[in-house]
Amino acid sequence: MAKILALHGPNLNLLGHREPHIYGSDTLDDINQRCQALCADGGHEFSSLQSNAEQDFINRLHEARTDGTEFMVVNFGGFTHTSIAIRDAILAAEIPFIEVHLSNLHSREQYRHHSYFADIAIGSIVGLGAQGYELALQAAFKRLES
Repeated sequence: MAKILALHGPNLNLLGHREPHIYGSDTLDDINQRCQALCADGGHEFSSLQSNAEQDFINRLHEARTDGTEFMVVNFGGFTHTSIAIRDAILAAEIPFIEVHLSNLHSREQYRHHSYFADIAIGSIVGLGAQGYELALQAAFKRLES
């Protein structure tokens, strides 16, 4: 059994209501419940954090270094394109992760095309909506098995 952590960035608490034509109609609770069920079915422990504050992610990443977290699924939202501080914290955590984005960043504004995390992630899933989280977990399970 592995501990898997999902980190959800700014404004993701508004999923299902905020620009559903871009982000879909699933709420963050819907996504977390499906992730929880997938992890339980696979014999893994799931926890998550959503925050609109950069400091919360840094503190949680520092905690993850020592709490037994073995894999992460991250969607840092707008911090993806701006936060060197979170990048430094995720590198310090030394925990493998998959980056997930609900929308296709590459078909949106130019500033969204760059991620401070893509080059250090195991992989990135973009543009597949909430299903991206499920695909990331399936990939995490395979990685944890090997």
